[in-house]
Amino acid sequence: MIRPQFFYDTLATCGINFYAGVPDSLLKNLCAYITDHTDATHNIIAANEGGAVGLAAGHYMATGQIPVVCMQNSGLGNIINPLASLTDPEVYKIPILLVIGWRGKPGVHDEPQHIKQGKVTIGLLNVMGIDYTILSKEEDEAKTQIMKAITYMQATKQCYALIIERDTFGSYTLQNVEKNDLALTREEAIQTVVASIGKKDVVVSTTGMISRELFEYRTATNEGHHRDFLTVGSMGHASQIALGIAMEKHDRRVWCFDGDGASIMHMGSMAIIGQKSPKNLIHIIFNNGAHDSVGGQPTVGLKINLPAIAQAVGYKLVLSVDNKEDLQYVLTSSILPHTHEGTTFMEVKVKKGNRNDLGRPTTTPIQNKDAFMEFLNK
Repeated sequence: MIRPQFFYDTLATCGINFYAGVPDSLLKNLCAYITDHTDATHNIIAANEGGAVGLAAGHYMATGQIPVVCMQNSGLGNIINPLASLTDPEVYKIPILLVIGWRGKPGVHDEPQHIKQGKVTIGLLNVMGIDYTILSKEEDEAKTQIMKAITYMQATKQCYALIIERDTFGSYTLQNVEKNDLALTREEAIQTVVASIGKKDVVVSTTGMISRELFEYRTATNEGHHRDFLTVGSMGHASQIALGIAMEKHDRRVWCFDGDGASIMHMGSMAIIGQKSPKNLIHIIFNNGAHDSVGGQPTVGLKINLPAIAQAVGYKLVLSVDNKEDLQYVLTSSILPHTHEGTTFMEVKVKKGNRNDLGRPTTTPIQNKDAFMEFLNK
């Protein structure tokens, strides 16, 4: 394995000291090291990967130094446009070192949502005309590859990608941990909400821990999983899936279980919900200020006023709670159960972290979709 410090120091000796991106589980040790050893001006956890490319382009134009963008390969979709219309040699010709975690690599077991992305990762880079190498797990060879990449970018002013396989980076524990003093766990909050919803209600849950915790609760209570759509991929789009359902199924309440990182990734979706504002949609953001699913890297979730944003874009009822008692009161009193003039937004502030033994859904995405559609269309 490669030591995160080795990778970081190798780039630093070449004047590369700016990092932007979205955390990834395969890069979590590297991202943790970067967080602990880079100031906030030179290490930015972006809203999404496309935004990270924009940040990197700005850094390059301001300094002339090559920047780094880190991401999971699921983020390739978010960067295709800025790669094609901003950094491309036929447009502005801006070099960026792309460090990409290769989830779903063919022949390596992974979750269903990563399979297709894993298959097309190399092909997408080829189509985009981006040179790449799969980073070695041996430091001597890796250094040669890194220096070759830097030499290429300096000579051509083009992007270059380092593809990171599982277990490439050695362990490193984040020291600069942002903590909150909230007592309510996300899992307890999810269970509290689910226990109060109606039998005809449906839930659309976002990527990561939220869907996993929802699935385990349904299993534990023997309720079945037909009322929940688990958005295991497509980070940031659960709210639009929920909106699409709510606008067609007026006789059902649709609950969107969202995360702060996911909602921030495509925050413009809140504006569309606010303007369409169906009365039967309840958009809940479980906000812990962290990307829990990929190592606990911070988001700006607890540093911004999400309820104020929701109110500004047109949500009709806006609420925020940070403890179980207030959450239960909102769910069982006359505040929430009755219909209002439009969509309800509720922020539930929760503590970071999750159970170490938290499982994953045991149904396939297609089984989940089919059962959900059957229930939805009864």
